[in-house]
Amino acid sequence: MEKPTFKEESLKYHIEGKPGKLEVRATTPLETQADLAMAYSPGVAHACEYIVEDPLNASKVTARGNLVAVISNGTAVLGLGPIGALASKPVMEGKAVLMKKFSDIDTFDLEIDERDPEKLVNIIAALEPTFGGIVLEDIKAPECFYVERQLRARMKIPVFHDDQHGTAVVSTAAVISWLKLTGKKMEEVKLVISGAGSASMSCADLIVSLGLKRENVFMCDSKGLIYEGRTEGMNEFKARYARDTDKRTLAEAMEGADIFFGLSTGDCVTQDMVKQMAPNPLILAMANPNPEIHPDLAREARPDAIIGTGRSDFPNQVNNVLCFPFLFRGALDCGATTINDEMKIACAYGLVDLAQQEASEEVALAYDGQSLKFGPEYIIPKPFDPRLFERVPVAVVEAAMKTGVASRPIEDLEAYRQTLSKHVTRSGMFMQPVVNAAANSGLKMVYSDAENETVLRAVQTVVDEAIARPILVGRPDAINTLIDDLGLRIKLGDDVDVINPRGYYKYDEYSRDYHEIAGRNGVSVERSSVLLRTDSTVIAAMALRNGDADGMICGKVGRFTDHFQTLISVIGTQGQGVRASTLTTLLFDDGPLFLTDCFIDLDPTVDQIVSKTLLGIEQVRQFGITPRVALLSHSNFGSSNAESARKMRHASKILRAQLPDVEIDGEMHSLTALDSSYRQTIFADSQLQSSANLLVFPGLDAANIALGLLRQKANGLLIGPYMSGLKRPAHIMLNSATPRTIYNVTAIAVAEIVAKQG
Repeated sequence: MEKPTFKEESLKYHIEGKPGKLEVRATTPLETQADLAMAYSPGVAHACEYIVEDPLNASKVTARGNLVAVISNGTAVLGLGPIGALASKPVMEGKAVLMKKFSDIDTFDLEIDERDPEKLVNIIAALEPTFGGIVLEDIKAPECFYVERQLRARMKIPVFHDDQHGTAVVSTAAVISWLKLTGKKMEEVKLVISGAGSASMSCADLIVSLGLKRENVFMCDSKGLIYEGRTEGMNEFKARYARDTDKRTLAEAMEGADIFFGLSTGDCVTQDMVKQMAPNPLILAMANPNPEIHPDLAREARPDAIIGTGRSDFPNQVNNVLCFPFLFRGALDCGATTINDEMKIACAYGLVDLAQQEASEEVALAYDGQSLKFGPEYIIPKPFDPRLFERVPVAVVEAAMKTGVASRPIEDLEAYRQTLSKHVTRSGMFMQPVVNAAANSGLKMVYSDAENETVLRAVQTVVDEAIARPILVGRPDAINTLIDDLGLRIKLGDDVDVINPRGYYKYDEYSRDYHEIAGRNGVSVERSSVLLRTDSTVIAAMALRNGDADGMICGKVGRFTDHFQTLISVIGTQGQGVRASTLTTLLFDDGPLFLTDCFIDLDPTVDQIVSKTLLGIEQVRQFGITPRVALLSHSNFGSSNAESARKMRHASKILRAQLPDVEIDGEMHSLTALDSSYRQTIFADSQLQSSANLLVFPGLDAANIALGLLRQKANGLLIGPYMSGLKRPAHIMLNSATPRTIYNVTAIAVAEIVAKQG
């Protein structure tokens, strides 16, 4: 069968399911007559009166504060030209999807069939009561300049022309990074721009506002260089960049240029032109799909150049999605009445700051595991870097407040940052009390799989947040190489300690002690020696057992069961009858759900279930959360007399007797556990009064299956698993663990130790 063309796949993408890329969903319930009375008459009248009292209240009781319009008249759509308003709709829908995906902003696309600039302004201005901001798209120059200028003057909400200002912000960020890498000075460099449309003008204006001399900007259009005295194809906007020079062509202008911005047509720049540029030039060939010069040709002509394009298949993609979602996020959150240059510049510097930090594993995975380190091939962040949502809006809000355009100033920027962080990683707010408890502990945590990218990224965060003093098990040379490849900042000896299995000074002591532990289980002296050199979990466990570490993280490499057996044999459990168990947390929008035990004991006994539940209750309390416990079964309060049902029933009876003040009940269905209203209809006297947050499973199969379903289909964010019941704090990570997961479990382990010490 012939493979579908890209065109066919694209049409299929837009047609299948619901046509298009957007839909509208309600955010409030509308299930009962009472709901209807709230949503519409008579309850809605109170919301209307609230807005009459203060127009700013509209952002509290309506969607306006998070609603943006993407507007076009279809006069300059991508590279397709003036295809009209209707044909532009797929592009505007796409822009709306990007706003929702990258910054959680609700967006309506509005395609307006009006080419008269004055009438277009009047139509858009009349929409101000509906929207919290306006994004203008694909309006041809020079009309776009007039439309934006008039709307900014008439409207008290942010108005942003993405073709102009989005491109300007991202390219400016690239320039700032390039200056940092080359040591050149903004006021000394020469900029050549191919193209004289809206994007070119805005790029030039923003760069000039940062100190690049206007006389050092050379702008070319299809007629050649824009120079003083030229009349052909000129307008008031081009005239601002007319140079007093005898140069007339792009090729002539390129001589000695430090920076090239391509915002015109593909293949208009030759290798000879590039060869004429100054040392270590910056070349941003942003025409799509074909750049002004292919990056490979530019690199061949100038190996010293830093090169960017508008394409995703080459380094340094100048993509407006790095800007407009996050710029608008900040602008909406502080009620900005406009978007000024200071906010754009703040956005640009936010991008630069992020590019200089090591990329997270999530970013690396999104880009096929690329090692993204600040340098010639990584001067601006990647679009799928989740940290953009967390960092850039804060910078924008701060700039808006400093310049007096924020109608709803945000007093606590750190709290605002944490709110944004919650969207990036829902674990942020949940974990904060634990992180606070673990901060500056000075405790030593040993990591058995230190020659692993994920582990090292997590360790970097542990060091940055001063959660613990990491001890890394691995070869120093291999660890250092990986640290350098990843662009991390941790330094062996200064920030972390290292246990080198091939030459650790306590090797003989550990080997002797391990043989004492395992010798009667068939492990010879020679085998003990080999394991200490080859099994990083064994040597880490010995460090923990012998008091050289306070806690331990393992499991990123290898099988869970193998790591578990090592911990049981080396560390042991807390006492007779105590069974080690795991607790796993899934975070949902309405709060956390704790599951035990998803990884240990295929068919636990009654005593083991009781032990696991008691340990789980203790751990839930560690998060400052009141445990509400449901022992799950296929049976509902005696509806079945099967062995598994009797087991959970018996365990529930024991637990209720031991902990009369804790909400515990069972056996019950999962629906019964989570829906308190339904539970009341079938068993009114349940000790569990509200929705359960700690689910205890009758066996490993049910628990592990439930965990997988909840993670995948219910979009639960995993934290853990984390172990309890061992003599010393040790935790086994899943192979799929992210740096955030490892960091979270580290904080949990440290906080637990601190609590017991205190």
